[in-house]
Amino acid sequence: MNLPSVLLWGFVSTVVLTTLMSAAQQLGLSRMSIPFIVGTMFTGDRWRASALGFAANFVYGWLFAFIYAFAFESVHLAAWWLGGLFGVVHGLAILVTLMPLLPSFHPRMASEERGPEPTRALEPPGFMALNYGNRTPMITLASHIIYGMILGAFYHLR
Repeated sequence: MNLPSVLLWGFVSTVVLTTLMSAAQQLGLSRMSIPFIVGTMFTGDRWRASALGFAANFVYGWLFAFIYAFAFESVHLAAWWLGGLFGVVHGLAILVTLMPLLPSFHPRMASEERGPEPTRALEPPGFMALNYGNRTPMITLASHIIYGMILGAFYHLR
């Protein structure tokens, strides 16, 4: 694996992914804030949750770049279209698998079966995170495709 390349382009792609997702939320295109959701897994303090979640989500995004790099290395090809394809798989896995499971392990999230309680105040995302808005799946998928395209376009194979 090309460590300098994955560190650099993993950082850049994570910045772009995080910026796109945050911009979509701030523009009212989606109500989902991944940093806030991740942060509230660790603390109930809303201000700390946002900052902690941002840092944790950024580290997770950077670590995912290593998975992409391993995949590029295993097929001996790094290209924007292949990165985009990996981004489709990555985004769909999050939307279809992780989001519906999130209430089962998130300590402050209500579930589809049980409504909000004093300790479980976050709304569950539901299938494809549709509870956070009809545009949320499209934005999430597009952001992950762009993440993969950046990695595929600029990562240099060993």
